[in-house]
Amino acid sequence: MYPAAPPDAYNKYDAGPPPTAPPPAAYQQHGINMNPARPAGAGLRTWSTGLFHCMDDPGNCLITCMCPCITFGQIVDIVDRGTCSCIASGMLYTLICASTGMGCLYSCMYRSKLRAQYDLDEGECPDFLVHCCCEHLALCQEYRELKNRGFDMGIGWDANMDRQRRGVAGGAVMGAPAMPHGMMR
Repeated sequence: MYPAAPPDAYNKYDAGPPPTAPPPAAYQQHGINMNPARPAGAGLRTWSTGLFHCMDDPGNCLITCMCPCITFGQIVDIVDRGTCSCIASGMLYTLICASTGMGCLYSCMYRSKLRAQYDLDEGECPDFLVHCCCEHLALCQEYRELKNRGFDMGIGWDANMDRQRRGVAGGAVMGAPAMPHGMMR
């Protein structure tokens, strides 16, 4: 029905292998190198929990589902090292979500910042897509990551740094022997 294509019809534009893309250039955002050059052989760290492990912290999962601005505010307070308060960033996130429905545009920046600070692997999807498609899951994962790194997410950056200076972690003095259950110091 149709005439056969000549044998070289699809190869006449073949000029060898396709060109390779140059490596991505490093760029700065808020003073943090978002794409730092890494020495050869130095791998990225994996997240302490997976994206879908929300029930590792059911309380945070519930709060994030009901009011993600709270979780987002807590994350920003720690990632920005106290320069932007939990309340201010949470309110700005709420305003962006209410006015445009695109809070993921704002929150994905902080996922990138968190990854850069702790040298975490991006994974298969870029930060924007993770936040755009799985906003609540991403916030829960970021919250758990910071919590697993020793931050008490409920008290903010300044109080965490104060505890660290005093040598207190989780309400007990670091290095002190644990007291038997029911005994007080």
